[in-house]
Amino acid sequence: MRPQSPTRLFAIRDYRRLFGAQAIALFGTGLTTVALGLLAYDLAGPDAGLVLGTALTVKMVMYVIIAPLAAAYVDRLPRRTLLVLLDAVRGSVVLALPLVSEVWHVYVLIGLLQAGSAAFTPTFQAVIPDVVTDESAYTRALSASQVASTMESLLSPVLAAVALTFISFDLLFLGTSAGFLVSALLILATRVPDARPSAHTRAWDKAAAGIRTFFRTPRLRGVMALNLVVASAGAIVVVGTVNHVRDGLGGSQSDVAWMLAASGTGTLVTALALPRVLDRIAARTVMTTGAGVLVAAATAAVALLATGLATWTATAVVWTAIGIGTALVITPTGKVLRASAGRHAIPEVFAAQFSLSHLAWLITYPVAGWLGTGAGPVLAWSVLAVLAAAGAAAALLLWPRHEGTAPTLVTAARTTDRSTLSKAA
Repeated sequence: MRPQSPTRLFAIRDYRRLFGAQAIALFGTGLTTVALGLLAYDLAGPDAGLVLGTALTVKMVMYVIIAPLAAAYVDRLPRRTLLVLLDAVRGSVVLALPLVSEVWHVYVLIGLLQAGSAAFTPTFQAVIPDVVTDESAYTRALSASQVASTMESLLSPVLAAVALTFISFDLLFLGTSAGFLVSALLILATRVPDARPSAHTRAWDKAAAGIRTFFRTPRLRGVMALNLVVASAGAIVVVGTVNHVRDGLGGSQSDVAWMLAASGTGTLVTALALPRVLDRIAARTVMTTGAGVLVAAATAAVALLATGLATWTATAVVWTAIGIGTALVITPTGKVLRASAGRHAIPEVFAAQFSLSHLAWLITYPVAGWLGTGAGPVLAWSVLAVLAAAGAAAALLLWPRHEGTAPTLVTAARTTDRSTLSKAA
Protein backbone atom coordinates (compact mmCIF):
# COMPACT_ATOMS: atom_id res chain seq x y z
CA MET A 1 0.00 0.00 0.00
CA ARG A 2 1.28 3.47 -0.85
CA PRO A 3 2.23 5.41 2.32
CA GLN A 4 -0.24 8.08 3.32
CA SER A 5 1.00 11.62 3.76
CA PRO A 6 -0.07 13.27 7.03
CA THR A 7 -0.22 16.61 5.23
CA ARG A 8 -2.56 15.32 2.53
CA LEU A 9 -5.35 13.92 4.65
CA PHE A 10 -8.13 14.87 2.25
CA ALA A 11 -6.25 13.31 -0.65
CA ILE A 12 -7.36 9.95 0.84
CA ARG A 13 -10.49 9.31 -1.21
CA ASP A 14 -12.30 7.08 1.26
CA TYR A 15 -11.62 9.39 4.17
CA ARG A 16 -12.77 12.37 2.12
CA ARG A 17 -16.10 10.67 1.45
CA LEU A 18 -16.52 9.54 5.04
CA PHE A 19 -15.76 13.05 6.29
CA GLY A 20 -18.30 14.45 3.84
CA ALA A 21 -20.90 11.97 5.08
CA GLN A 22 -20.21 12.95 8.68
CA ALA A 23 -20.31 16.69 7.99
CA ILE A 24 -23.56 16.54 6.00
CA ALA A 25 -25.28 14.37 8.63
CA LEU A 26 -24.07 16.76 11.34
CA PHE A 27 -25.59 19.74 9.58
CA GLY A 28 -28.85 17.86 9.22
CA THR A 29 -28.79 17.02 12.90
CA GLY A 30 -28.11 20.68 13.70
CA LEU A 31 -31.19 21.74 11.79
CA THR A 32 -33.18 19.15 13.76
CA THR A 33 -31.93 20.63 17.05
CA VAL A 34 -33.21 24.09 16.09
CA ALA A 35 -36.49 22.74 14.69
CA LEU A 36 -37.07 20.52 17.74
CA GLY A 37 -36.90 23.50 20.09
CA LEU A 38 -39.42 25.38 17.97
CA LEU A 39 -41.64 22.31 17.71
CA ALA A 40 -41.62 22.03 21.50
CA TYR A 41 -42.65 25.69 21.79
CA ASP A 42 -45.41 25.14 19.21
CA LEU A 43 -46.79 22.17 21.17
CA ALA A 44 -46.27 23.39 24.74
CA GLY A 45 -45.73 27.16 24.72
CA PRO A 46 -44.30 28.27 28.09
CA ASP A 47 -43.64 24.61 28.96
CA ALA A 48 -41.36 24.18 25.94
CA GLY A 49 -38.35 23.82 28.23
CA LEU A 50 -40.00 20.83 29.90
CA VAL A 51 -40.74 19.15 26.57
CA LEU A 52 -37.32 19.91 25.11
CA GLY A 53 -35.55 18.84 28.30
CA THR A 54 -37.43 15.53 28.31
CA ALA A 55 -36.76 14.89 24.62
CA LEU A 56 -33.06 15.57 25.09
CA THR A 57 -33.02 13.36 28.18
CA VAL A 58 -34.44 10.53 26.06
CA LYS A 59 -31.63 11.25 23.59
CA MET A 60 -28.99 10.95 26.31
CA VAL A 61 -30.45 7.69 27.63
CA MET A 62 -30.13 6.22 24.14
CA TYR A 63 -26.55 7.43 23.82
CA VAL A 64 -25.44 6.15 27.21
CA ILE A 65 -26.97 2.69 26.74
CA ILE A 66 -26.56 2.00 23.04
CA ALA A 67 -23.17 3.52 22.20
CA PRO A 68 -21.12 1.04 24.28
CA LEU A 69 -23.12 -1.89 22.89
CA ALA A 70 -22.57 -0.65 19.34
CA ALA A 71 -18.84 -0.40 20.00
CA ALA A 72 -18.93 -3.94 21.41
CA TYR A 73 -20.56 -5.50 18.35
CA VAL A 74 -19.08 -3.32 15.61
CA ASP A 75 -16.45 -5.92 14.67
CA ARG A 76 -19.16 -8.55 14.06
CA LEU A 77 -21.21 -6.63 11.49
CA PRO A 78 -20.56 -5.30 7.95
CA ARG A 79 -19.82 -1.72 8.89
CA ARG A 80 -20.70 -0.02 5.62
CA THR A 81 -24.10 -1.71 5.48
CA LEU A 82 -24.74 -0.83 9.11
CA LEU A 83 -23.85 2.86 8.61
CA VAL A 84 -26.10 3.13 5.56
CA LEU A 85 -29.03 1.46 7.35
CA LEU A 86 -28.64 3.77 10.33
CA ASP A 87 -28.71 6.81 8.05
CA ALA A 88 -31.86 5.46 6.38
CA VAL A 89 -33.57 4.90 9.73
CA ARG A 90 -32.68 8.38 10.97
CA GLY A 91 -33.84 10.02 7.76
CA SER A 92 -37.19 8.21 7.92
CA VAL A 93 -37.80 9.13 11.56
CA VAL A 94 -37.06 12.81 10.96
CA LEU A 95 -39.63 12.90 8.17
CA ALA A 96 -42.28 11.88 10.71
CA LEU A 97 -41.48 14.62 13.25
CA PRO A 98 -43.44 17.43 11.49
CA LEU A 99 -46.53 15.20 11.60
CA VAL A 100 -46.71 14.84 15.38
CA SER A 101 -49.68 16.28 17.25
CA GLU A 102 -48.97 15.06 20.78
CA VAL A 103 -45.96 15.59 23.01
CA TRP A 104 -45.45 11.87 23.60
CA HIS A 105 -45.06 11.37 19.85
CA VAL A 106 -41.96 13.57 20.06
CA TYR A 107 -40.45 11.41 22.79
CA VAL A 108 -40.98 8.15 20.85
CA LEU A 109 -39.54 9.50 17.60
CA ILE A 110 -36.60 11.15 19.32
CA GLY A 111 -35.85 7.84 21.04
CA LEU A 112 -35.74 6.05 17.68
CA LEU A 113 -33.72 8.83 16.03
CA GLN A 114 -31.11 8.99 18.75
CA ALA A 115 -30.83 5.22 19.03
CA GLY A 116 -29.68 5.32 15.42
CA SER A 117 -27.24 8.16 16.11
CA ALA A 118 -25.88 6.41 19.19
CA ALA A 119 -25.03 3.35 17.10
CA PHE A 120 -23.74 5.40 14.14
CA THR A 121 -21.11 7.48 15.95
CA PRO A 122 -18.93 4.73 17.53
CA THR A 123 -19.17 2.69 14.33
CA PHE A 124 -18.01 5.68 12.28
CA GLN A 125 -15.17 6.41 14.72
CA ALA A 126 -14.01 2.80 14.55
CA VAL A 127 -13.76 3.00 10.74
CA ILE A 128 -11.43 6.02 10.63
CA PRO A 129 -8.21 4.34 11.87
CA ASP A 130 -8.68 1.60 9.26
CA VAL A 131 -9.04 4.14 6.45
CA VAL A 132 -6.36 6.58 7.67
CA THR A 133 -3.40 4.37 8.52
CA ASP A 134 -0.69 7.00 8.98
CA GLU A 135 -0.37 7.92 12.68
CA SER A 136 0.00 11.67 12.14
CA ALA A 137 -2.74 11.75 9.52
CA TYR A 138 -5.03 9.88 11.91
CA THR A 139 -4.48 12.54 14.57
CA ARG A 140 -5.39 15.19 11.99
CA ALA A 141 -8.49 13.18 11.10
CA LEU A 142 -9.62 13.31 14.73
CA SER A 143 -9.13 17.08 14.72
CA ALA A 144 -11.02 17.44 11.43
CA SER A 145 -13.98 15.57 12.88
CA GLN A 146 -14.00 17.95 15.84
CA VAL A 147 -13.86 20.98 13.53
CA ALA A 148 -16.82 19.54 11.60
CA SER A 149 -18.78 19.32 14.85
CA THR A 150 -17.95 22.90 15.78
CA MET A 151 -18.77 24.13 12.27
CA GLU A 152 -22.17 22.48 12.62
CA SER A 153 -22.82 24.28 15.90
CA LEU A 154 -22.23 27.60 14.13
CA LEU A 155 -23.59 27.17 10.63
CA SER A 156 -26.68 25.06 11.36
CA PRO A 157 -28.35 27.79 13.46
CA VAL A 158 -27.33 30.41 10.88
CA LEU A 159 -28.80 28.37 8.03
CA ALA A 160 -31.89 27.76 10.14
CA ALA A 161 -32.24 31.48 10.86
CA VAL A 162 -32.04 32.34 7.16
CA ALA A 163 -34.43 29.54 6.22
CA LEU A 164 -36.96 30.55 8.88
CA THR A 165 -37.20 33.94 7.20
CA PHE A 166 -38.92 32.22 4.27
CA ILE A 167 -40.34 28.91 5.54
CA SER A 168 -41.94 27.45 8.66
CA PHE A 169 -39.79 25.47 11.08
CA ASP A 170 -41.34 22.10 10.23
CA LEU A 171 -39.71 22.23 6.78
CA LEU A 172 -36.31 22.19 8.48
CA PHE A 173 -36.90 18.53 9.19
CA LEU A 174 -36.90 17.91 5.42
CA GLY A 175 -33.39 19.36 5.29
CA THR A 176 -32.29 16.92 7.97
CA SER A 177 -33.75 13.97 6.12
CA ALA A 178 -32.02 15.02 2.90
CA GLY A 179 -28.74 15.25 4.82
CA PHE A 180 -29.04 11.68 6.02
CA LEU A 181 -29.79 10.52 2.47
CA VAL A 182 -26.68 12.19 1.05
CA SER A 183 -24.63 10.81 3.93
CA ALA A 184 -25.82 7.28 3.10
CA LEU A 185 -24.93 7.71 -0.58
CA LEU A 186 -21.40 8.87 0.27
CA ILE A 187 -20.87 5.89 2.57
CA LEU A 188 -22.09 3.55 -0.17
CA ALA A 189 -19.39 5.00 -2.44
CA THR A 190 -16.69 4.36 0.18
CA ARG A 191 -14.56 1.27 0.67
CA VAL A 192 -14.96 0.44 4.36
CA PRO A 193 -12.58 -2.33 5.51
CA ASP A 194 -13.90 -5.19 7.60
CA ALA A 195 -13.33 -4.68 11.31
CA ARG A 196 -10.43 -6.38 13.03
CA PRO A 197 -11.58 -8.65 15.85
CA SER A 198 -11.19 -7.12 19.28
CA ALA A 199 -8.97 -8.65 21.95
CA HIS A 200 -12.09 -8.98 24.09
CA THR A 201 -14.26 -11.97 23.33
CA ARG A 202 -17.36 -11.06 25.31
CA ALA A 203 -19.49 -8.10 24.27
CA TRP A 204 -19.68 -6.64 27.77
CA ASP A 205 -15.89 -6.83 28.16
CA LYS A 206 -15.50 -4.70 25.05
CA ALA A 207 -18.20 -2.29 26.15
CA ALA A 208 -16.62 -1.88 29.57
CA ALA A 209 -12.97 -1.81 28.47
CA GLY A 210 -12.96 1.85 27.52
CA ILE A 211 -14.78 2.86 30.72
CA ARG A 212 -12.23 0.93 32.81
CA THR A 213 -9.47 2.81 31.01
CA PHE A 214 -11.12 6.09 32.01
CA PHE A 215 -11.33 5.18 35.68
CA ARG A 216 -7.74 3.98 35.97
CA THR A 217 -6.17 6.88 34.03
CA PRO A 218 -5.87 10.15 36.02
CA ARG A 219 -6.06 12.48 33.02
CA LEU A 220 -9.16 10.69 31.75
CA ARG A 221 -10.80 11.01 35.15
CA GLY A 222 -10.18 14.72 34.71
CA VAL A 223 -11.86 14.57 31.30
CA MET A 224 -14.92 12.96 32.91
CA ALA A 225 -15.18 15.88 35.34
CA LEU A 226 -14.79 18.37 32.49
CA ASN A 227 -17.66 16.66 30.68
CA LEU A 228 -19.92 17.79 33.52
CA VAL A 229 -18.71 21.38 33.16
CA VAL A 230 -19.48 21.43 29.43
CA ALA A 231 -22.89 19.80 29.91
CA SER A 232 -23.89 22.14 32.74
CA ALA A 233 -23.18 25.36 30.84
CA GLY A 234 -24.32 23.86 27.54
CA ALA A 235 -27.73 22.88 28.93
CA ILE A 236 -28.44 26.54 29.64
CA VAL A 237 -27.99 27.29 25.93
CA VAL A 238 -29.57 24.18 24.40
CA VAL A 239 -32.64 23.97 26.65
CA GLY A 240 -33.02 27.54 27.85
CA THR A 241 -32.62 29.54 24.65
CA VAL A 242 -36.05 28.98 23.14
CA ASN A 243 -38.05 30.17 26.16
CA HIS A 244 -35.56 32.88 27.05
CA VAL A 245 -35.65 34.39 23.57
CA ARG A 246 -39.37 33.89 22.84
CA ASP A 247 -40.81 34.75 26.27
CA GLY A 248 -38.07 36.71 28.05
CA LEU A 249 -36.80 38.82 25.14
CA GLY A 250 -39.93 38.69 22.95
CA GLY A 251 -38.03 37.33 19.97
CA SER A 252 -39.11 35.34 16.92
CA GLN A 253 -38.33 31.84 15.66
CA SER A 254 -35.44 33.25 13.64
CA ASP A 255 -34.10 35.07 16.72
CA VAL A 256 -33.84 31.73 18.54
CA ALA A 257 -31.59 30.40 15.80
CA TRP A 258 -29.45 33.55 15.77
CA MET A 259 -28.89 33.36 19.52
CA LEU A 260 -27.81 29.72 19.19
CA ALA A 261 -25.46 30.89 16.44
CA ALA A 262 -23.84 33.32 18.89
CA SER A 263 -22.72 30.37 21.01
CA GLY A 264 -21.62 28.51 17.88
CA THR A 265 -19.54 31.50 16.76
CA GLY A 266 -17.56 31.40 20.01
CA THR A 267 -17.00 27.68 19.57
CA LEU A 268 -15.88 27.90 15.95
CA VAL A 269 -13.49 30.84 16.26
CA THR A 270 -11.84 29.31 19.30
CA ALA A 271 -11.56 25.84 17.75
CA LEU A 272 -9.85 27.28 14.66
CA ALA A 273 -7.33 29.17 16.79
CA LEU A 274 -6.51 26.29 19.15
CA PRO A 275 -4.25 23.96 17.06
CA ARG A 276 -1.30 26.39 17.22
CA VAL A 277 -1.96 27.06 20.89
CA LEU A 278 -1.92 23.34 21.68
CA ASP A 279 1.55 23.07 20.14
CA ARG A 280 2.86 25.35 22.90
CA ILE A 281 0.50 24.91 25.84
CA ALA A 282 -0.44 21.67 27.59
CA ALA A 283 -3.91 20.28 26.95
CA ARG A 284 -4.64 20.29 30.68
CA THR A 285 -4.01 24.03 30.90
CA VAL A 286 -6.22 24.80 27.91
CA MET A 287 -9.06 22.55 29.06
CA THR A 288 -9.11 23.74 32.67
CA THR A 289 -9.04 27.34 31.43
CA GLY A 290 -12.09 26.51 29.34
CA ALA A 291 -13.76 25.10 32.44
CA GLY A 292 -13.15 28.38 34.22
CA VAL A 293 -14.72 30.30 31.33
CA LEU A 294 -17.78 28.05 31.43
CA VAL A 295 -18.23 28.46 35.18
CA ALA A 296 -17.98 32.24 34.84
CA ALA A 297 -20.42 32.28 31.90
CA ALA A 298 -22.97 30.08 33.68
CA THR A 299 -22.76 32.34 36.73
CA ALA A 300 -23.23 35.39 34.49
CA ALA A 301 -26.33 33.79 32.93
CA VAL A 302 -27.86 33.40 36.39
CA ALA A 303 -26.99 37.01 37.24
CA LEU A 304 -28.68 38.28 34.07
CA LEU A 305 -31.96 36.62 35.02
CA ALA A 306 -31.79 37.40 38.71
CA THR A 307 -31.10 41.12 38.16
CA GLY A 308 -33.42 41.60 35.21
CA LEU A 309 -30.54 42.78 32.99
CA ALA A 310 -31.01 40.10 30.33
CA THR A 311 -30.83 42.27 27.22
CA TRP A 312 -30.17 40.98 23.71
CA THR A 313 -26.54 42.13 23.82
CA ALA A 314 -25.82 40.77 27.29
CA THR A 315 -27.35 37.40 26.43
CA ALA A 316 -25.35 37.17 23.20
CA VAL A 317 -22.12 37.92 25.07
CA VAL A 318 -22.78 35.21 27.67
CA TRP A 319 -23.84 32.70 25.01
CA THR A 320 -20.65 33.43 23.04
CA ALA A 321 -18.56 32.92 26.18
CA ILE A 322 -20.20 29.53 26.69
CA GLY A 323 -19.25 28.65 23.11
CA ILE A 324 -15.63 29.71 23.72
CA GLY A 325 -15.35 27.69 26.92
CA THR A 326 -16.89 24.66 25.23
CA ALA A 327 -14.30 24.75 22.44
CA LEU A 328 -11.43 25.12 24.93
CA VAL A 329 -12.55 21.93 26.67
CA ILE A 330 -13.74 19.80 23.76
CA THR A 331 -11.19 20.53 21.02
CA PRO A 332 -8.16 19.01 22.82
CA THR A 333 -10.16 16.03 24.12
CA GLY A 334 -9.47 13.82 21.08
CA LYS A 335 -5.74 14.38 21.48
CA VAL A 336 -5.88 13.43 25.16
CA LEU A 337 -7.90 10.29 24.42
CA ARG A 338 -5.56 9.25 21.62
CA ALA A 339 -2.51 9.66 23.86
CA SER A 340 -4.09 7.60 26.63
CA ALA A 341 -4.70 4.37 24.68
CA GLY A 342 -2.97 2.04 22.29
CA ARG A 343 -4.10 2.02 18.67
CA HIS A 344 -6.30 -1.05 19.03
CA ALA A 345 -8.00 0.41 22.12
CA ILE A 346 -8.85 3.73 20.49
CA PRO A 347 -12.41 2.77 19.39
CA GLU A 348 -13.21 1.55 22.90
CA VAL A 349 -11.86 4.71 24.56
CA PHE A 350 -13.68 7.01 22.14
CA ALA A 351 -16.91 5.05 22.62
CA ALA A 352 -16.48 5.37 26.37
CA GLN A 353 -16.02 9.13 26.09
CA PHE A 354 -19.09 9.28 23.87
CA SER A 355 -21.18 7.56 26.55
CA LEU A 356 -19.63 9.27 29.57
CA SER A 357 -19.95 12.74 28.07
CA HIS A 358 -23.59 12.10 27.29
CA LEU A 359 -24.09 10.75 30.80
CA ALA A 360 -23.19 14.24 31.99
CA TRP A 361 -25.84 15.71 29.67
CA LEU A 362 -28.29 13.15 31.05
CA ILE A 363 -27.81 14.85 34.41
CA THR A 364 -28.01 18.45 33.23
CA TYR A 365 -30.82 18.31 30.65
CA PRO A 366 -33.49 17.35 33.24
CA VAL A 367 -32.22 20.10 35.55
CA ALA A 368 -32.55 22.69 32.80
CA GLY A 369 -35.89 21.38 31.47
CA TRP A 370 -37.78 19.94 34.41
CA LEU A 371 -36.49 22.14 37.23
CA GLY A 372 -36.55 25.18 34.96
CA THR A 373 -40.23 24.66 34.19
CA GLY A 374 -41.27 23.71 37.72
CA ALA A 375 -39.23 26.15 39.80
CA GLY A 376 -38.11 28.76 37.29
CA PRO A 377 -34.96 29.28 35.22
CA VAL A 378 -33.11 31.24 37.92
CA LEU A 379 -33.03 28.24 40.28
CA ALA A 380 -32.35 25.76 37.46
CA TRP A 381 -29.48 27.79 36.03
CA SER A 382 -28.09 28.32 39.55
CA VAL A 383 -27.95 24.55 40.07
CA LEU A 384 -26.23 24.16 36.69
CA ALA A 385 -23.67 26.82 37.61
CA VAL A 386 -22.93 24.96 40.86
CA LEU A 387 -22.53 21.67 38.95
CA ALA A 388 -20.15 23.38 36.52
CA ALA A 389 -18.06 24.71 39.40
CA ALA A 390 -17.99 21.28 41.05
CA GLY A 391 -16.85 19.66 37.81
CA ALA A 392 -14.10 22.23 37.31
CA ALA A 393 -12.81 21.74 40.85
CA ALA A 394 -12.89 17.95 40.45
CA ALA A 395 -10.93 18.16 37.19
CA LEU A 396 -8.14 20.13 38.87
CA LEU A 397 -7.92 17.52 41.63
CA LEU A 398 -8.22 14.40 39.46
CA TRP A 399 -5.88 15.45 36.63
CA PRO A 400 -2.34 15.87 38.03
CA ARG A 401 -0.48 18.87 36.65
CA HIS A 402 2.52 16.78 35.58
CA GLU A 403 0.25 14.78 33.24
CA GLY A 404 -0.79 17.89 31.33
CA THR A 405 2.31 18.23 29.15
CA ALA A 406 2.42 17.02 25.58
CA PRO A 407 5.62 14.95 26.09
CA THR A 408 3.93 13.06 28.92
CA LEU A 409 0.97 12.25 26.70
CA VAL A 410 3.20 10.96 23.92
CA THR A 411 5.17 8.79 26.34
CA ALA A 412 1.95 7.38 27.76
CA ALA A 413 0.72 6.49 24.30
CA ARG A 414 3.91 4.67 23.45
CA THR A 415 3.87 2.81 26.75
CA THR A 416 0.26 1.76 26.18
CA ASP A 417 1.05 0.60 22.65
CA ARG A 418 3.95 -1.53 23.92
CA SER A 419 1.73 -2.98 26.65
CA THR A 420 -0.94 -3.83 24.07
CA LEU A 421 1.60 -5.53 21.83
CA SER A 422 3.02 -7.51 24.74
CA LYS A 423 -0.43 -8.79 25.70
CA ALA A 424 -1.15 -9.70 22.08
CA ALA A 425 2.09 -11.64 21.89
